[in-house]
Amino acid sequence: MKFVMDNIYLVVVALVSGTMLVWPLLRRSGGGPRVSASDAVQLINKHDAVVVDIREPNEYAVAHIINSRNVPLKELDSRVKELARYKEKPVIVTCDTGNRSRGGVAALKKLGFSQVYNLSGGLGAWQQAGLPTEK
Repeated sequence: MKFVMDNIYLVVVALVSGTMLVWPLLRRSGGGPRVSASDAVQLINKHDAVVVDIREPNEYAVAHIINSRNVPLKELDSRVKELARYKEKPVIVTCDTGNRSRGGVAALKKLGFSQVYNLSGGLGAWQQAGLPTEK
């Protein structure tokens, strides 16, 4: 106990840095499985995966993954019939950064979709990987 009291500053720094290392792992635990941009391309090419962009239409209009379907997150429940034929196929959910799409993954799983993935890093990671987008 004397060591802790004599070195309280070092103990606090160790606790804070340990928390900072674990925090990203805790944040990623929700929202289902994640796929990288290159893994998403493999799912699209080999398994006929569909990409669902859950951003708002004005965001989607600026740039989006080629052949993706725009179904805003708030409309997902009411427009699920548009995606019904993909219930047994891989579905890749995306947004700008991969954060909002976690909600889309959870919603689609709740609606009975069996293979739903969150695009890690979202559209930003897709573009950074040099993959094509359209307007």
